Amino acid sequence: MAKYYVQSGNFRRVVSADNSRKAAIWAVHEVMQQILPSDETESSSASMRLVGEHEPRSVTVLSAKVRVNERGFDRDDAREMSTMEIVAEWNQMVMTLDRLQRMFGSVTDAEASVVKPSETRFFGDGMAA
Repeated sequence: MAKYYVQSGNFRRVVSADNSRKAAIWAVHEVMQQILPSDETESSSASMRLVGEHEPRSVTVLSAKVRVNERGFDRDDAREMSTMEIVAEWNQMVMTLDRLQRMFGSVTDAEASVVKPSETRFFGDGMAA
């Protein structure tokens, strides 16, 4: 796997991936984790969630384009991709993984009652990315 420098908005990360598009999808995945529920946050106690609730948090924001390069950040030869297209691909991937989990019965009743990323629609049917 190659090393890619991925940047968008205030997000900057070096990612190992098979290609630049997969590196961009991984970057979107990392950013989306700050707003979507995960197994770790659901298993943590309510008291732990309240501890840092009023502390200011740094929020990662993506711009309209994701820039990916194998040589470094802020390069003129970086490949630019539409953030919305990458988010749409990421959303499609998450929905597919969720369907596969449900098909193979790896989702317990307790997990099924929790809102999953696939139930959080970023693009409704008929909406363009």
